Amino acid sequence: MASATDTGVGRSDQQRNVVIIGGGFAGVTLARALERRLPAGYDIFLLSRTDYITFNPLLPEVVGASVLPSHVVVPLRRLLSRTRIRMVEVTGIDFEARRVTYSQPIEDSIPFEHLVFAAGLDANLHAVPGIEEHGLPLKTLGDAMHLRNRVIGCLEEATLTYDAERSRYLTSFAVVGGGFSGVEVAGEIHDLLREAAPLFKRVRPEDCQVHILHAMPHLLPEVSESLGRYTERTMSARGVKVYLDAQVQTVDEAGVVLKDGSRIEAATVVSTVGTQAHAFIASLPFADVRGRIPVDGTLAVPGWDRVWALGDCASVPNARTGKLSPTTAQFAVPQAQLLAANLVASLNSKPLRTFSFVSRGQLAAVGHRKAVAEVFGLRLGGLPAWLLWRAFYLARIPTFAWKVRLFLEWSWTTLFKKDISLVDFERSRTHGAPPV
Repeated sequence: MASATDTGVGRSDQQRNVVIIGGGFAGVTLARALERRLPAGYDIFLLSRTDYITFNPLLPEVVGASVLPSHVVVPLRRLLSRTRIRMVEVTGIDFEARRVTYSQPIEDSIPFEHLVFAAGLDANLHAVPGIEEHGLPLKTLGDAMHLRNRVIGCLEEATLTYDAERSRYLTSFAVVGGGFSGVEVAGEIHDLLREAAPLFKRVRPEDCQVHILHAMPHLLPEVSESLGRYTERTMSARGVKVYLDAQVQTVDEAGVVLKDGSRIEAATVVSTVGTQAHAFIASLPFADVRGRIPVDGTLAVPGWDRVWALGDCASVPNARTGKLSPTTAQFAVPQAQLLAANLVASLNSKPLRTFSFVSRGQLAAVGHRKAVAEVFGLRLGGLPAWLLWRAFYLARIPTFAWKVRLFLEWSWTTLFKKDISLVDFERSRTHGAPPV
């Protein structure tokens, strides 16, 4: 099962490896920090199902055609020079032999001295009955691209029908969940419909409707109630229908049924509620009942020698608040920086530090160049918050080149119309050949 390494000088069978499982913000930030800190003679391996990092906060903008899909991902090999990247699926870990096994496209294994779990979370398609069969999640770039095509495809179909009720149904979209992702994707879909609908004959813009179904008393429970109420008023004024204290009972092929018995008809239902641990992480011997990995304040897994975890897959205590850290990139990045320091300190038998971090605040775009922000106790809404939202996320993009690309794309879509092409990926095939 031999495999070539990145340097072409043979495979790494030495034990002085730091193996990171997961290529999200936590894993990539850790690898970048270790490249600067780790002594010579150690190798860093990053195992990920993709060879790029996705900037998840911008996925709603992909749905709304505000940015191109390629502008919210950065190739891992553009970020990491010393790290050996493996686009694989981890299939097993032998903690006694200290070896990680992986597959796809080949089967192989890597020995490790230090093992780090940074695998993030998956979308939970069982959070609401019927979501798996009839709903669309928004967790990956593929999800965002599929949903974008779905919106445009519904407009294309609606312009072909002479049935007004059918057209109204096709251009109705229900978003389950009124947190950050739900509010942002609802705003983006609404903006896309308002701009694109007039270009489709027999589609009446006033028939295009976006519904937000939220089970709590106000939108955006992550921020103050006043900003949540502001968000509700702003989106309602623009034509988005907001349902509060709306418990979804089931999702079917015709839309959503609420627990009070009412029905909202929609051809497309988007789920932004519920996450779950990767099945592989949940199967680990030290995973808790929720499938996450409990760690101590230093990010070490108690009772397991030189095994660490951080990010969304870990239950990380925050010494500053005495509570577990939220599963956001804002917390994953400082966790990664701390773990890099602690891992190197452990090599030198030096004391380890505990995780302590204060949130800088929260931001959410609500569509049409409006946002809400709560930063260091300051509450903002409207255009100033939207400019702050864009500045904050532009600063978080990993490299200067990708910052420039995103800035230019944002500038383009501010000055010009959105791209409303339905981009499919159908391949050419010879006559008589079966579809792939």
